[in-house]
Amino acid sequence: MIDPVIFSFKLFTLHIELTWYGLIVMSGVMIGGWLAEREVRRRGENGEVLLDAMVWAVVAGILGARLWYVMNAIIGGNRIYLEDPISIIRPPIAGLHFFGGLLFGAIALIIYLRNNGYDVWLFMDAVAPVALLGQAVGRWGNFINQELYGQPTTLPWGALIPAERRIAQYADMSLFPATTRFHPTYFYEMILNVLAFLFIMWFSRRYEEENKPGTLFSLWLIFAGFLRVFIEFFRPDQPRLGDTFITTSMLVAFLMGVAGVVMYLARYGKIQLAAAEDWEEDYWIKKVEKKTSASTRTRKLDAAPKPVLAADEAPAKKTPAKRKTAAKPKATAEKKTTTKKAPVRKKKSE
Repeated sequence: MIDPVIFSFKLFTLHIELTWYGLIVMSGVMIGGWLAEREVRRRGENGEVLLDAMVWAVVAGILGARLWYVMNAIIGGNRIYLEDPISIIRPPIAGLHFFGGLLFGAIALIIYLRNNGYDVWLFMDAVAPVALLGQAVGRWGNFINQELYGQPTTLPWGALIPAERRIAQYADMSLFPATTRFHPTYFYEMILNVLAFLFIMWFSRRYEEENKPGTLFSLWLIFAGFLRVFIEFFRPDQPRLGDTFITTSMLVAFLMGVAGVVMYLARYGKIQLAAAEDWEEDYWIKKVEKKTSASTRTRKLDAAPKPVLAADEAPAKKTPAKRKTAAKPKATAEKKTTTKKAPVRKKKSE
């Protein structure tokens, strides 16, 4: 078992930890951002815009992921955040939820793009597929933490979970001894997300001419939603709606998938929606005025103005020396020159 903490130290009264989970999650964000920036440039837009927007999206995403996790825990009956609200932000902060990070991060990204006059659909189609890959990378952090596993299983690839990492319903070692294996749902989701990412990237290139703005985003909603619904059947740690088998995450994921199907059908006119009537048919690229380079401006400013000389100080113009030619014989007749009159232009009435 890998120690989840890479190193830790105390700063005055604060206990600072660097964990594998945090490092892996940020690695997933960076890999996803790098790939998304390349996709934006491939569509002809300025990729640096996405990197600037990610500063706001990541901060909002972390905040949203934490708030969603807290609300999900409260719905599940955990009252620690109600009894001790400061624990929500007290270091070390443990517990983030992907849906919250996704929602708040997307809102921040859309606000940034609209305020700066960029095509939102171009960026959403570039970011959405790589979000699957970034999430797949982040699941390695769950593996190191030995969390988000499924029910007991006899399958050979089941994961052994130590007693201190087990949730309450599997903590009884007499019923679930150390040899009990559990579904490694983090690996299930990782593999499925990678396959979905590869399919969407293949689809984006195979049908590049036919794809319309919003197509890849709708495909992402379909895969991210319905794949998560499948994973939720293995997750015993999620709060359920009453006495049903439906978890809160399963409901949200199902709605995501349905929304993706509706968007895809509306995008290609299979169903008619009033909201899709003015949907753009092609991406549009923001025109940026070319600025004069700094070196050119510097040269213009640094160039000293030429002094204006008085008439008597002005240098005399040099007349080019005439070449000496042999005198022509008098018998040669001189050519007569004729003067052509310029044609008179009639004024046109406006």
